[in-house]
Amino acid sequence: MLKINKLCASACAIAVLSVGSVVTAAELSTTGEFLDGVAAVVNEGVVLKSQLREQTARIIERAGQSDPPMRLPPANILREQMLERLVLQEIQLQRAARIGIQISDQMLNEAIARIAEQNGVAFEDMPVVLAQDGVNYADFRRELRDEITIDQLQQIDVGRRIQVSPREKDQCIADLEGNVAVNSDYNLSHILISMPEAATTDQIADAEAKAASIYEQLQGGADFGEMAIRYSDAQTALEGGVLGWMKGSQLPTIYADVVAVMKGGEFSEPFRGSSSFHIVRVNEMRSAIQRSEIDQVSVRHILVTPNEIIDDETAKQRLQDALERIAEGEEFGEIAKLLSDDPGSANAGGEMGWTGPGTFVPEFEKVVNELEIGGLSEPFRSRFGWHIVELLDRRVYDNTEDLKEINCVQRIQNSKLEEETQLWLQRIRDEAFVESRI
Repeated sequence: MLKINKLCASACAIAVLSVGSVVTAAELSTTGEFLDGVAAVVNEGVVLKSQLREQTARIIERAGQSDPPMRLPPANILREQMLERLVLQEIQLQRAARIGIQISDQMLNEAIARIAEQNGVAFEDMPVVLAQDGVNYADFRRELRDEITIDQLQQIDVGRRIQVSPREKDQCIADLEGNVAVNSDYNLSHILISMPEAATTDQIADAEAKAASIYEQLQGGADFGEMAIRYSDAQTALEGGVLGWMKGSQLPTIYADVVAVMKGGEFSEPFRGSSSFHIVRVNEMRSAIQRSEIDQVSVRHILVTPNEIIDDETAKQRLQDALERIAEGEEFGEIAKLLSDDPGSANAGGEMGWTGPGTFVPEFEKVVNELEIGGLSEPFRSRFGWHIVELLDRRVYDNTEDLKEINCVQRIQNSKLEEETQLWLQRIRDEAFVESRI
């Protein structure tokens, strides 16, 4: 069976239909018999009963394929949980449409190509491979597009709310050395018990008591995945609470101190976040201690951008003239200051500093990779215009310390992301009109 990465772990959002088109040709047989119905009205959209049946069946099938088979809550509770998930997806897709988020075919194809590569499958073979697993390729594309749309919406609505202060970053870096969690990778599962944004004392006590009850059942031998499905409020609940592999350096800080003293197979006591209680299980762990090195280049370039006055041929000729002037002894940097249209490097004589792989667009990087140190390219075209580039030097750079800083920022953001996402979901859910019809 094709393994799908976290980006499209469920791929379960179904195409949105307007309330005004509840009864369509697709919902009626040739005899006029009604084949579908509305499970919930969500603002100006709906969740169909067919969606609810299909997605519930997927969860049941997945639970039956686990080893050992995972017990699910009673059918009525599972149906309510799945309906709530579909309602939240519908609310998010509607909001994404309102603010103009659109996923292009190119972006979608790139995501599918990554999934294909991770599974050792050629992109063009995906329809056949998915069909072998009983998955319609058109449905898969539509569902994946919805998931990417929701991911982008959350980055916009939630990500921009998360700020990392210099003090937080410096403290994180100071804590890295000797930290067991940072130097390990973890395969985690979790159970999240949420509370309202402005929870009362009684609401906090109820959530704490629920978390304590779950913990007691786990101590008594209850399966963690089953308890997550039954009780967790997290978006991963119906997957048994599985978070998958995470680098210790990128763990939410709320988890880091907890898992640092745990071993594989252990679960934590309940602990409190700002708006929820958590129980975390370490499924597996492995060492992640290693230094990082990357190949870097130092280059300078001159860019001439075609416009209404300067056409392609004129732009190319200006650079050809510049090459002749450099060959006659004029300084590259001085010509760059006068001629280059790149505002980021012109005043520095075209110098772009030390850069690593992926910094430049492919057509620029290809030319740089083919140059010898001190070499000067012929004029070439990129999406930005015409360039000439000189390779000043190459080096192997130890970027371990840089990665520490990057990882710290990600770790702090991740520590705030789950709480902020949960609060945001509660907020948009409370603001939506939802009428259940099951």
